[in-house]
Amino acid sequence: MAERALRGTRLGATSYENDRNTDLAPRQEVAYDCPKGHHFVVTLAVEAEVPVTWECRYCGANALKVDGEMPRPKKTKPPRTHWDMLMERRTTQDLENVLAERLAVLREQRNQKERKSA
Repeated sequence: MAERALRGTRLGATSYENDRNTDLAPRQEVAYDCPKGHHFVVTLAVEAEVPVTWECRYCGANALKVDGEMPRPKKTKPPRTHWDMLMERRTTQDLENVLAERLAVLREQRNQKERKSA
């Protein structure tokens, strides 16, 4: 029975092509220095765009290309608070009027509760 069993391989485990008569794409080696002192080289295709930073393979920090400059941070807007958004819609006088109205309503409700309990 064991003689007749079919043997196979896992899908994708082994390539049955050989490397003879194949031309590899032109490559370049790019060196990076980590801020923690690690130095490593990454092999990239010649036509690939070379990034200025690369994650260090030893510690995970952002390593800088040996002859590269640190990229400039992108300009970002400062975060807007609720107060900023409120002031875009209303003036201070409007807000004081709304506050006075709400305080009047709350005082009236309190007076009604006091009358009922008395």
